[in-house]
Amino acid sequence: MKITRRLEFDAGHRIPNHGSQCRNLHGHRYVLEVTLAGRRVTMHHAEDEGMVLDFSALKAIANRELVDHWDHAFLVHAEDTAVRDFLASLPNHKTVVLPLVPTVENLAQLAFETLEPHFAQAYGKRLSLHKVRLYETPNCWADFATPQRASPLDESA
Repeated sequence: MKITRRLEFDAGHRIPNHGSQCRNLHGHRYVLEVTLAGRRVTMHHAEDEGMVLDFSALKAIANRELVDHWDHAFLVHAEDTAVRDFLASLPNHKTVVLPLVPTVENLAQLAFETLEPHFAQAYGKRLSLHKVRLYETPNCWADFATPQRASPLDESA
């Protein structure tokens, strides 16, 4: 069984080496979908009987470990020194320095890698983080999922 919780946050970024307007400072209303896979609780009369996980517990972990950090922040690549220096000059500015260029693909990967150990620690093998989908706009998104066996498409990179 798979369950998904949707969360939203606002953040700014730029793609420093991009050839279009995305190289400029701008922001998005991101939508994050967190999908867990696991077995439903079968213990008779348990509070969460019939559930993989209460959606409020999923939301609490996702907010605490990721959304609260990225919401209303500027997501900047560690090597984007011009923007990092500018943001550092702003008193009390919420800046998140990332090891990757903040494309939606990289952000989806970072979100998965950030959340996965927290679900594993909290729930062990009973459930697992299956997939993260991050919408940059209503029409554009990236998925990052549990690694599986490589397909022929993976080798073309």
